[in-house]
Amino acid sequence: MAATRAKTKRSARGYTWEDVEVLAYKAEGAAPFKDVTRQVLFRDPHLAAEWRYFEVAPGGHTTLERHRHVHAVMVIRGRGACLVGDEVHPIGPHDLITVPPLAWHQFRATQNEPLGFLCLVNAERDRPELPGPADLQSLRQNPRVADFIRV
Repeated sequence: MAATRAKTKRSARGYTWEDVEVLAYKAEGAAPFKDVTRQVLFRDPHLAAEWRYFEVAPGGHTTLERHRHVHAVMVIRGRGACLVGDEVHPIGPHDLITVPPLAWHQFRATQNEPLGFLCLVNAERDRPELPGPADLQSLRQNPRVADFIRV
């Protein structure tokens, strides 16, 4: 078996890494979100997972969506809140969040600082599902969730 070489990516500055492109979170108009970027930190055929970094600008939010796959999230920068299922949680540095399959989820940064988090997902995964009118009506039955979500 041939030896493999280690690959390293140094932090270029702050929350970016050498040779890692800062990408748009999603295509404009594809889904509702505000001021989010993403970076794919590890994508390797030998891993069954992909590790990404998302940064939500102050006052920004990710898309309200769900998937059949699990997300494992670790906050590494800033503060905010997240919806997972029908619960809203405050989040901050080093918090770990598990997003179960088919759980509606959304992340929001505070108005004062960016929210940055690492997200581990399956390398091969399903596409996000956006809520329809019936889903939104159901989510809005909970006043805390209704106040939190942005669509």
